[in-house]
Amino acid sequence: MRILRAADHKRMPWKNGGGETVEIAVSPEEAGLAGFDWRVSMATVAADGPFSIFPGIDRTLAILDGNGMVLDIEGGTPVLLTVASDPLAFSADIPVTARLQDGAITDLNVMTRRDGIAHRLVRIEIAGGKTVPLTSPTCLLLCHRGTLSFRQGAETGALAAGDALLIENAGESVLEIDGEAKCYLVSIATA
Repeated sequence: MRILRAADHKRMPWKNGGGETVEIAVSPEEAGLAGFDWRVSMATVAADGPFSIFPGIDRTLAILDGNGMVLDIEGGTPVLLTVASDPLAFSADIPVTARLQDGAITDLNVMTRRDGIAHRLVRIEIAGGKTVPLTSPTCLLLCHRGTLSFRQGAETGALAAGDALLIENAGESVLEIDGEAKCYLVSIATA
């Protein structure tokens, strides 16, 4: 297990140059935008425009803050995403255009290489104690708001807003969480 503090997240420009992304975790470590197997990041979208194209990549997006945005995904019906929406999975290698509802938003973006890796993104509300099953080899828990403490086996720690917990070789286990927080759990496995 490794705690990834918000202050240490890597800031970098979007692939299409239209904004800035905050990289929470990537595999392999230090992989660039063309060479990652999986990547978890956040971005502020301040203007309407196209998403970057990532050939061979599957993507899931969740809105963390703001009034939402409409995604026009080529070949599909426009989808409104808000902070209350379930995360939306779609292909990162087809044209997608974002239209803001009312001001800038911040999103959480999970991407995995389609030929061999799959992911799942779920929102978890913590109010007191919660046991979260870990069912994939790699799991990342992002504490978006609030604070929490966690325990897995003999290991313990705490997360503040913006911090993440990366668990590798999680296997079939559980994570015990206490606190008041809004979190997102990313599960990554070989397909």
